Amino acid sequence: MGAPDGQDPDALDVDLEEDRYARLRLIPWWDQERLADARFMVVGAGALGNEICKNLALLGIGRVFVVDMDTIEDTNLTRSVLFRHEDQGKPKAEVTARAMRDLNPDVTVRPFVGDVIHDLGQGVFREMDVVFGGLDNREARVWVNATCWKLGKPWIDGAIEVIQGVARMFVPPDGPCYECTLSDLDYELLAMRKSCALLTRDDIIEGKVPTTPTTASVIAGVQVQEAIKWLHRDRGLPLLAGQGFVLNGLINDPYIVTYQRRDDCPAHDSIGELVDTDFSAHDVTLGEMLEFVRGEVSPKAVLEFDREICTGFFCPSCDRREPVFEALGKLTAADAECPVCEDPREPESKHAIYGTEPFLDRTLAEFGIPPFDIVRGRDGMDAKHFLLGGDREAVLGELS
Repeated sequence: MGAPDGQDPDALDVDLEEDRYARLRLIPWWDQERLADARFMVVGAGALGNEICKNLALLGIGRVFVVDMDTIEDTNLTRSVLFRHEDQGKPKAEVTARAMRDLNPDVTVRPFVGDVIHDLGQGVFREMDVVFGGLDNREARVWVNATCWKLGKPWIDGAIEVIQGVARMFVPPDGPCYECTLSDLDYELLAMRKSCALLTRDDIIEGKVPTTPTTASVIAGVQVQEAIKWLHRDRGLPLLAGQGFVLNGLINDPYIVTYQRRDDCPAHDSIGELVDTDFSAHDVTLGEMLEFVRGEVSPKAVLEFDREICTGFFCPSCDRREPVFEALGKLTAADAECPVCEDPREPESKHAIYGTEPFLDRTLAEFGIPPFDIVRGRDGMDAKHFLLGGDREAVLGELS
């Protein structure tokens, strides 16, 4: 059968041979290969994370790392497009990854079930082009922000409540960051989550934020759109960097806010040079790592971590000490209760190793440091950072 009168038969053949990305390629500045080569991380796989991941799959983003520590509940089903009734009780990250592959087999997805602060090595951030925040608490946002800033990675935060929301983009090193936007009240609310001993307070019940899938769809759409524009930033596209897109769904009044950089903000540190090593957190001991950094920095250098590690609990009433070796932020006031006298115990913690500790034969993983993390050797103002590169394949899997 020939082409209709007046129609170029070659043009007709092109239409018949279109692939799934053909309509996207019609956008003048669009480069689908950039999307296929991109690496994005999504932190939080709830309402916002579902919409972000759905969009990334449809667009053909090549490699996606999805982080979430929770399992699916019945209430998630009204706001999460990738979850089904039979998914209840399953890890959000794993179900999200499976659903993304079903949407688009071209996409490689790596799920990570764990806490972004305490369980995920900072090396993962280094591998990403853009980090998305689909989070529901300030503490995680502060951590993601600080890590992105240290490694020079842009991140796009999203927040929703009822039918209002905001999408904001933070690009290091020169612009404002998330912490620059925090008020005194925000810092007070962050402090309320911790007891005097810096243990997480388990007597504070987390509030359930009311949201809708429509609001999540709008905010996540803006987040992903800004990431796509970032991949094409050489095309002169306007970006939301240092700004926020605010949606007031009650009156359909979206507007842009511009954030100001705080020169005294504590989150603007950059690690500079990062040395990639073959060490694995599961194999190298604290003593061996200390010896290595002293060979790289100075004979008097100490080994430092960005995480405060609880090495044990001490009960003054019983004069009894129990070793723990766990990230301090993962422990609650209930964990500190003495099993003998039920009095509160005092946590003992460290974020640096000096070489005199009695547990130098512990591996970094046994000490509480996650695989593929970044550690630091310091002697005064002289410091150098080291990546536990031996964990790369185990953590990144198909993305390595």
